[in-house]
Order: sequence, then structure tokens, then C-alpha cells
Amino acid sequence: MLIVSIIDKTGTGLWAGCTALYFTYVSGLGLGQVGLLMTVSGGVGIAGAPLAGRLADRFPLVRVIAAAQLMRAVALLALLTTDDFLLLTLYSALGALPDRAGSVLIKLYAARLAGPERVRYQAIQRTTVNIGWSIGGLGAAAALATGSVHAYPLLLVGNVLSYAVIAALTLRCAEPPAPAHVAAVSAAQDGKTAGAPAPRRANPWRDRTFLGYTATDAALFLDDTILQVAVPLWIVHATAAPVGLAPLLLVLNTVLVVLFQVPLARFGANTPAARRLIVPLCGLFVVGTLALAASAAGGRALAIGALAVAVIALTFAEIIHATASWELSVALAPADAQGAYLGVHGLAQSTQRFAGPLLVTAVMTAGPLAWPVLGLALVGAGAAQHRLIRDRVTKPAQASLSVPTVTVSE
Repeated sequence: MLIVSIIDKTGTGLWAGCTALYFTYVSGLGLGQVGLLMTVSGGVGIAGAPLAGRLADRFPLVRVIAAAQLMRAVALLALLTTDDFLLLTLYSALGALPDRAGSVLIKLYAARLAGPERVRYQAIQRTTVNIGWSIGGLGAAAALATGSVHAYPLLLVGNVLSYAVIAALTLRCAEPPAPAHVAAVSAAQDGKTAGAPAPRRANPWRDRTFLGYTATDAALFLDDTILQVAVPLWIVHATAAPVGLAPLLLVLNTVLVVLFQVPLARFGANTPAARRLIVPLCGLFVVGTLALAASAAGGRALAIGALAVAVIALTFAEIIHATASWELSVALAPADAQGAYLGVHGLAQSTQRFAGPLLVTAVMTAGPLAWPVLGLALVGAGAAQHRLIRDRVTKPAQASLSVPTVTVSE
């Protein structure tokens, strides 16, 4: 599955950076139409995570993952068939559903396959994802450097081919073992036909603690939007730093994730340790937002130095939060409904991707002092989450989540 991930993100890296440009130069859409299309598809995509989680609790996980990959390929390929705005919006929205579902399904696969080593497995997974993104991004940059409009459809087809390849590879993967409690529930449900009452599956939508955890986690995922959206715009509109600094800082972010995601995963290797990571996470948010505010306070040298500090702090926040979130989201999920729970938790990242750009642009409009205010708000979300899950992470019942131990090798 790690090979699948690196091929997946290499293909996505080919296409992601030129999506808006494709709609502009190939499909002939206006700026407003492109913005509306991407907003609508992003909003529809939010439903992909909980839908995938439900399906993963009812059908073989490997087949669900492969089906999602093929759906992504078909929806993307359909973009080549039309320049009509409404159809392009429809196909983009249909593609956003399995795209948002992907991270949830891979997380569930890791939880079932790696058992107690799931945090380390996910750390390795995230490292391969960043490597894939880098390879795909470099390929896209080389293609676009030709200046030919024909490069855009070729990059799209390259991404489609990557989805077809990973679907075939996924179907060759072994189905991971489900938690023992799931088998017991399935057996009881089979016995329902013989008059035995079937126990009800846990419902994440009725679990107030889990919903509160998901809501606070949506706020803590904001580091992604700050790094990808806010920092480049902030450089251009509020600081004396050169515009060319923006891609260099994104490279710095990728390099740090590749270097430190796996080594730092050991600090969140169990549930209580993952909860403790929320404290340094909040501190990194404070440092990062203060540095962003400072970057607008002086000349070129101060701006460059402060922006570097901000990106380093927010990248380590990203690394720590990824580690904590992987462990806590699985640990808080009952074994008989892991898919449904992780699907609901997937709303945190999907919602942040949808609403995050609006929030950070509003912060930038308010001026430099708004950054520390946002930092304090994120500290509040972290503190609320730390307290909210206190009782759940210390309950012995979480042991029911265990699956047969599998040694995970790099």
C-alpha cells in the first residue's frame, strides 16, 4: 500500500498544480467560474469521507479503496469530454467525493493492518506521500515550462493513468484483518435470522465526545491552509520578502516532513502520549502566528527570517498534529464502527480545506495583529480537545481496538 500511495501522489502532483490553469486555458472558463467550480466541488467532496467510512464497515476494504480510485479516474477523464461549465462542475464534484474519501480509507487500512504500530505506519505513509507530491510537482513544472497548452491534457491523462495503476495494485493487496469485535458483531447479525437479536453498531453522529473532538481537530488542521494558501499571499501582499521565497518555503516544508515525520512518530506511539502532544502543538501555533505577524514589521531581512521561523514552526505543528490525530481518531472509535467513525473524523480535514482559505484571507485582511489572535484561538481549540478526550483515552476499553500484530518495515 505504500507503493500505491507514492504512485497516487505522484500522479496527483502532476495535476493538482495546474487544475485551475486547465480550466482557464483549455476549457476557457473565466476566473469567477473557476472559483465557483472549485468551491462547489470542494463542498460536495466533504461528504466523501463519512460515505467511505460507512462503506468500509460493510464491504471488503481493499475493494472499496480500488473502487474509489477508479471513480477518481473516470471523473477526471470526463473533464476531457466537455468545455461546458455545468458539466465540468458536475464531473469535478463527482471526483471530489472519492478524492476526499481516500485519506480515510488509507487510515483505516493502516489501523487494521498495523495494529499497535499504526502511528509509525502512518508516518511512513505520509513520508511517501510527500515524496510522491514532490516527484509529481517537478514533472508538472517541467511539462508547463514548454509553454504549450497541450501540456495540460497530458498532465490530466498522466494522473488518470496513475489511478488505473494503483487500482490494479490495490486489488493485489491482502484484505487487512478487522478487529476481533467486528467479527463478533457480524456473527451476531448473521444469527438475527435465527431469532438472535443483533447488537446495534456505535453511531458517531450520536457520540458527542467524538463530534467535539472532530470539530476541534478541524481547527487544528488549519496549519495546512496557512502554509499552502496564506504564506504565499502574505509574502506578496504584506511583507518585503521576494516573491520567489514562496516556493522555497514550500520546499522547506516538504523536506522537513520527509525528514522528521517518521522519527517524531514515536512520541505519539500510544493514546496517552498522543494526547500529550497537543500541548507542544499549541506552543508551535503561537510561535508560528507570532512570526507571521513579525514578518510584516520590518524590512527584507526581517521578513525572510520571520517567515522561515513561521514555516518551520507550522511544519512541526503539522507533523505533531498528524501523529496525534492518527492515533486519537482511531483510539476514540469503537471497534465495530471504525469506518463510520473515521469517516466522520475525515470531515475535519475536508471542512478545513473548504472553509480554511476563507478564514485565513479574512485574517490577512485584518492585518498583522490578527495572526496572534488566530494563534490564541487555535490554542483554545487544542486546550478544549485536550480536556474533552481526557476520560476516553484513559479507559481500558480501548484495548478492544487491537488487531493481530504486524511488523511494519520501512
